[in-house]
Amino acid sequence: MAEKTFQFPTYFKLLLIIITTLGKIVTAEEISAVENISDKLRNDTESLWKVSRDFGNIVHEVPAMVFHPASVDDIANLIKSSYSSPVPFAIAARGQGHSTGGQAMARDGVVVDMAALRRERKKKGVGGISIDVYGEYVDVGGEQLWIDVLNETVENGVAPISWTDYLYLSVGGTLSNAGISGQSFRYGPQISNVLEMDVVTGTDVFVKWIRLLYSDFSAFTRDQERLISIKALDYLEGNLLMHQGPINNWRSSFFPLSDHLRIATLITKHKILYCLELSKYYYHHQSQENVNKEIEELLEGMGNIPGFYYEKHVSYVEFLNRVRSGELWLQSQGLWEVPHPWLNLFIPKSQIMQFNSGVFRGIIFKRNITTGPVLVYPMNRSK
Repeated sequence: MAEKTFQFPTYFKLLLIIITTLGKIVTAEEISAVENISDKLRNDTESLWKVSRDFGNIVHEVPAMVFHPASVDDIANLIKSSYSSPVPFAIAARGQGHSTGGQAMARDGVVVDMAALRRERKKKGVGGISIDVYGEYVDVGGEQLWIDVLNETVENGVAPISWTDYLYLSVGGTLSNAGISGQSFRYGPQISNVLEMDVVTGTDVFVKWIRLLYSDFSAFTRDQERLISIKALDYLEGNLLMHQGPINNWRSSFFPLSDHLRIATLITKHKILYCLELSKYYYHHQSQENVNKEIEELLEGMGNIPGFYYEKHVSYVEFLNRVRSGELWLQSQGLWEVPHPWLNLFIPKSQIMQFNSGVFRGIIFKRNITTGPVLVYPMNRSK
């Protein structure tokens, strides 16, 4: 009988559920109040005992409850309940409990039994393991066991290339600790062979969105370059404000109406203003006071015009989708079906001052040709 050979996909995709929050002792009443998950909580002695020790059998931590999720949404709802609490309670994901130092435990918190999710998916006929039709990757739930991944892939003539010596472990469990074995010298640890990872966090992300005004282009570019060099922000852009265009344009209504006259007066005085736009992302449970302090320290010593500082706090989705609302408004006014010429230019740092004087002031302003946005923002050459 001829020996069967297998193809070896370089990567696998993964639905990995990583849950780690630290905080207060949780009560049964607090967790049971969370919608649609109260029937999945256990606090009987046997359930608690099973998750209060691991393979190392050195650390023993008893949780307040054990959570048996039936779906990823259940886990997200649990985490959201923690973040909505005044002080987040501890949550830990437990696969096969093969850790050696209590990593899958949550003292006085909630342990998520990932095996329950695996059983629920199997009962519903959703195995949590699917192979790409071309055999290039396998899509795996973090709660799945490596032995099942092996059996499923081998049946299809393919297999991952990096393993652990023991296969009755959860995919999420070994990847959280790299996943090392005798194949690692050649293919790297298991985590190095992950193509894509979906992480369930349950948190809501918000954006502190700021605009500053400049009359000095050199100060404007200097501050932009400094801000991208320290890598403390999540977004940084800039644009020109001139008489030719509205103070608030279709891309974003940001400046308060009460300040339009002040800004217009400033434009009249300086001909062109340069607007620096920056954003910092933060999670729901993070203190806005801390975020504000971080931004305040970041902007100390900036060369913007004093007294012209504007900020908003918006959701992550609202910020990223900010241009769409303007587009829909233009469509509703019948103003969208017009030519949309657009030009992107990369200007070297050594020529940016000449570009400002020759193009922004010497052509665009003098010829009054701008009716759309003029954006200016720096790029790191390495990116």
